[in-house]
Amino acid sequence: MEQRADIKSILEWYIEADVTESCGSEAGLLQTSVAASGELPQADGKSQIAARQAISNLAQTTVAACKNARELCEKALSLEQLKEIIENFEGCALKFNAKNTVFGAGSDKAKVMIIGEAPGADEDRIGKPFVGRSGQLLEKMLRAIGLSREEVYITNVLPWRPPGNRTPTDGEVAVCLPFLRKQIDLIKPQIILLLGGSAANALLDNTEPISKLRGRWLEYTSTDKSKIVALASFHPAFLLRNGAQKGKAWIDFLRVLKKLKEN
Repeated sequence: MEQRADIKSILEWYIEADVTESCGSEAGLLQTSVAASGELPQADGKSQIAARQAISNLAQTTVAACKNARELCEKALSLEQLKEIIENFEGCALKFNAKNTVFGAGSDKAKVMIIGEAPGADEDRIGKPFVGRSGQLLEKMLRAIGLSREEVYITNVLPWRPPGNRTPTDGEVAVCLPFLRKQIDLIKPQIILLLGGSAANALLDNTEPISKLRGRWLEYTSTDKSKIVALASFHPAFLLRNGAQKGKAWIDFLRVLKKLKEN
């Protein structure tokens, strides 16, 4: 009974959200759900209209914010200008719950650019990327391959902390992605190191888990169509919880060092 109740709740949500198509595993879920429940719940007509209107408004707001972000980025000729643009940007609701806008930090001539997902509590409080325990571990790993924090450029996909460190929504990532891409355009790094699956998925526009992405050289295409090699590895926060994976991350950092020596 409990499973059927859960299935019914899922179906009701699909109807409220005006879902008419699905793909991949979700299609199987819909078919299985209908077979298990034996019925397709009907939503109230007014509820359907209200849900469609809410979703439509949110979609339109997100599209407008993405367009605005792209247009603003075109005006930025330096990191300083871009930082000011982001600090004044109000198209992402995350900003209104964050203490600080966390912009990138490091060398504007860095050969290596390191990208995480989003600021955490320490980063939000201080206003700089990777300054908590994850940042301390990252600095140790960089020193181990002969790099300092000042020699690289460190940033995140999002400049604002999601409440409770929750996973960012697709809309939030889409709105903030132009700011990240502009940072890459201005830095022009030789190598991009992506920490965590979320950062890799966002920048490279794929859905592969980090377990499949890490350890192999990938490619990022910048806005001027130039290619930059990219490597995905585990996020330091993950390594702090799963020490057994540090060896794999160390191999990834050695790959970065080797690639730097080749260039």
